[in-house]
Amino acid sequence: MTPSPVTGANPLRDAADRRLPRIAGPSGLVIFGVTGDLSRKKLMPAVYDLANRGLLPPGFSLVGFARREWEHEDFAQEVHDAVKEHARTPFREEVWQQLVQGMRFVQGTFDDDEAFERLRSTIEELDKAQGTGGNFAFYLSVPPKSFPVVIQQLKKHGLADQTNGSWRRAVIEKPFGHDLASAQELNEIVHEVFAPDQVFRIDHYLGKETVQNILALRFANQMFEPIWNRSFVDHVQITMAEDIGIGGRAGYYDGIGAARDVIQNHLLQLMALTAMEEPSSFDADALAAEKTKVLGAVKLPKDLGRDTVRAQYAAGWQGGEKAVGYLEEEGTDPDSKTDTYAAIKLEVDNRRWAGVPFYLRTGKRLGRRVTEIAVVFQRAPHSPFDTTATEELGQNAVVIRVQPDEGVTVRFGSKVPGTSMEIRDVSMDFAYGESFTESSPEAYERLILDVLLGDSNLFPRTEEVELSWRILDPIEQYWDKHGKPAQYPAGTWGPVEADEMLQRNGRSWRRP
Repeated sequence: MTPSPVTGANPLRDAADRRLPRIAGPSGLVIFGVTGDLSRKKLMPAVYDLANRGLLPPGFSLVGFARREWEHEDFAQEVHDAVKEHARTPFREEVWQQLVQGMRFVQGTFDDDEAFERLRSTIEELDKAQGTGGNFAFYLSVPPKSFPVVIQQLKKHGLADQTNGSWRRAVIEKPFGHDLASAQELNEIVHEVFAPDQVFRIDHYLGKETVQNILALRFANQMFEPIWNRSFVDHVQITMAEDIGIGGRAGYYDGIGAARDVIQNHLLQLMALTAMEEPSSFDADALAAEKTKVLGAVKLPKDLGRDTVRAQYAAGWQGGEKAVGYLEEEGTDPDSKTDTYAAIKLEVDNRRWAGVPFYLRTGKRLGRRVTEIAVVFQRAPHSPFDTTATEELGQNAVVIRVQPDEGVTVRFGSKVPGTSMEIRDVSMDFAYGESFTESSPEAYERLILDVLLGDSNLFPRTEEVELSWRILDPIEQYWDKHGKPAQYPAGTWGPVEADEMLQRNGRSWRRP
C-alpha cells in the first residue's frame, strides 16, 4: 500500500491504532494568545502530532492571533520552532509542508475591531483555499479577564455564526471563574454567544490516558467494582504535587492559590470519576450526569478548621539547591495569604460512599512531582496471624498514577520467604511504558481532536463547574476570615497541620 500523500503514514497501520482512531473533518483552529507558553509548548506541538498521525484533514488550517507584528511567514517559523522543540512525534518534512499551507497570522489586540474583521476575512480566505467548510474552533489561550471581550468580539463580527451547515466552537482554558458568582457571570456571557454544545472547557487532566483508564479499571474489570464502596474502602487520597515554585508567575498566581488553581477543577474531576456510578454509556451526556451526581452529593466537613489546611512554602532545599519561600518570590506581595498548598477532607453523601473520607491535596515545592489517586482499603476484620507476623503490614491499596510514570499499582500483603510466617507489603505494578509499544498521546492531542470532532466527553459541563465552586467557596471564605496560612519548608511534603488532619483519625498521607 502506498503511503498517504498527506502524512506519509500507512492508513492500515493508523486504522489499527485504537487510541486515536478518529479523523477530523474539514476544519481549522484559531488560537488567541498564540505567543504564550501554553501555545508554544502544548497547543502547536499537539496540532503537528495530530497531523503526523494522519488525524487531521489535508486542508486543516491554523490561525494565530496576537499583538506581535508578524507576517504569516514569521508565525509559521514560530510554529516550526515550537514543533521541533516540543513535539512528541518525529519531525517529517512532508507533514510540515502540508500543514504550513494552512497557517495564517492576524495581528491585533482583543479590543481591536479592525483586527477581528481581518480575522473574519482570513477565515473566509481559508474556506476557499483550504476547504475548511466554515468549520472553526476558537481557542482562548488568554488570561481569564480577557474571556468576555474575546467572546463578545467573536459575536460582534459574526465569527460565532454557524451558517450553511458549518460549526463554530469556543475552547476555554481554566480557571473558569474565581468563585461561583464569577463563574455564573462568565457562563452567561459565553452562552449569550455560544450554545452549550459549542463550548469546550479544557481540563487537560481529563485528556490524560491514565485518567481515562479509571473508567476502564472500574467498569471493564469485575474484580474491582464489587469492593469499590464503603463496605471495603477505608478512605481515598487524591494528590497533585509539584516540585517547582511559582517561578515568574507571581502576577497570575497571587490571589488565586493552589485550591482554586488545582482542587476546584483537576482534583474534584478526578474525585468524581473515582466515585461515580457506572454510566449507561460513555457518551458525553451520560458521563456528565454521573459526575454531576457525585459533585452534588459532596458534603463539607463540619469543622473547616480541623479538616482543611492551607499553607505557603517557606525557604528550604529542593533538589540539592536552596529555594526561597513564597513570600520572597519576585513579584509576590509580602503580606500575601495566597495558598501554595491546600488539603481538604470531603465526603460523598450517598449509599456507595457514606462515611468514607476523600482527602484532596495539592501543593508547590513538595517532595516530588506526582499526581495519583490512592484507594485505601480497610484492614481485614479478622487475622489468624500473630501480631508480630504482620507488624510491617499496611493496608491494601489500588493506586492510579496519573503522572509522571503513568500506571496502576496494587498493594497487598505477601509472605516473606523463609521458615517463619512473616507478612509484608508487596506491590503488583502496571506501567504504560512497559505494557504498550507506543507512547501515549499528549492530553492536548486528544482534547484538540475531540473539539474538532465535537465530542465533549472529556470536557466539564456548566453544572460541574458551578458545583465545584459551591464546594470550594465556603472553604475559601473560611480561610479568608481565619488567620494566615501555615508554613512548610520547600522540598518537604507539606505542613505538619496537614499530617495532623489525618492522624486524628488514625490515618497518614502516602509518601509517593
